[in-house]
Amino acid sequence: MPKANYAQLTLPMQGFHFASARKTVESPPMSGKSKKKKGTDSNTIVLNRKARHEFTIEEKFEAGMLLEGWEVKALRAGRVNIAESYVTVKNGEAFIFNCTINPLQTASTHIDPEPKRIRKLLLNRNELDKLTGLIERKGYTLVATAMYWKKGRAKLEIGVAKGKKLHDKRADEKDRDWKRDQARIMKNR
Repeated sequence: MPKANYAQLTLPMQGFHFASARKTVESPPMSGKSKKKKGTDSNTIVLNRKARHEFTIEEKFEAGMLLEGWEVKALRAGRVNIAESYVTVKNGEAFIFNCTINPLQTASTHIDPEPKRIRKLLLNRNELDKLTGLIERKGYTLVATAMYWKKGRAKLEIGVAKGKKLHDKRADEKDRDWKRDQARIMKNR
């Protein structure tokens, strides 16, 4: 019996009345092994390491972003900077400011790309209410800590943060150096 070629498997399309309408379906062989390349696809677009240094991040939220087509293409190319960005909540909606998405050179000519435009964030009502309470009552700041892909959609990780004092930064640096020295000593044993 000859082996079936799964890439050439055709099924009739539903909803069409034409006899010649066919849809090509690709299904993997039943071996159970994935043919995904290792190490080539990373879901992380950009990290904000500066936020972790400048702030003590106490809680994290995931938000969707309202983007235009050229912005999505620029994100896929990695042309984004969230180092100076921050999030505010106004009138029950969340927005990100100072998030720079540089357009590609091949962007369409009929649009005028604005790299630093204010972008709306998509959060649930309960999350928005919680963030509003933390900002107004407890004096927290909302900072963008990371941007990544999740199921083909761009997501922004928002950190609820308090600003660090200079002595806090020094203590964190001292702890980091001590942990690095401990790892080095344990490795050489």
